[in-house]
Amino acid sequence: MAPDPSSPTIYFGFGSNLWLHQMATRCPTSTYLGVARLNNHKWIINDRGYANLVEVGPKSTLTPDYSRVVYGLVYSLLPSDESRLDKNEGVPHAYVKELFPCDFWASKDGKKVDVTASPTESGKKMLVYIDRKRRTESTPKEEYVYRMNRGIEDVVKMGAPEAYVEEVLRKFIPVEGKEEKRKSLEEKAKRQLVDFVDENLV
Repeated sequence: MAPDPSSPTIYFGFGSNLWLHQMATRCPTSTYLGVARLNNHKWIINDRGYANLVEVGPKSTLTPDYSRVVYGLVYSLLPSDESRLDKNEGVPHAYVKELFPCDFWASKDGKKVDVTASPTESGKKMLVYIDRKRRTESTPKEEYVYRMNRGIEDVVKMGAPEAYVEEVLRKFIPVEGKEEKRKSLEEKAKRQLVDFVDENLV
């Protein structure tokens, strides 16, 4: 899926690209657009140690079932930034690129959205990076925990339900612990956010 030079790509970030600072660093001409929800998928850390999506059946009740949806942040990408993101996401070896229909809540001037209200747009096609090979639940890379925690802070700040974080993301991403260890992981995470090196391939 080559970037279309005539129009920006609408991208759904659900892993460490929930961290607004990471996206601004990796993709400097990207624009934050709002919050989206991908239905009939669950969020996991896969056996590479990074976030992934796995298809599940539709929910059977009207009660919120966060194990069957994925919330993410939405960005507009110019072709140069999409190419940078391809590199950081390890396309096509770690992830492949697909389009998925998402429910989208547009943000006004970068402010928090209300996901309990009706979406701005339903079924909006968005670019998603997904790993079709590694779908077994596992534990995250240590430095990824730091980046995911920054992303969790941002996605909640932008409007994703805190219950989603507690019921889904916190199953895999612990709250950070000791300050000394956190400092060393922070330094490594910041190197990874600028120019990601896949430790699985080193």
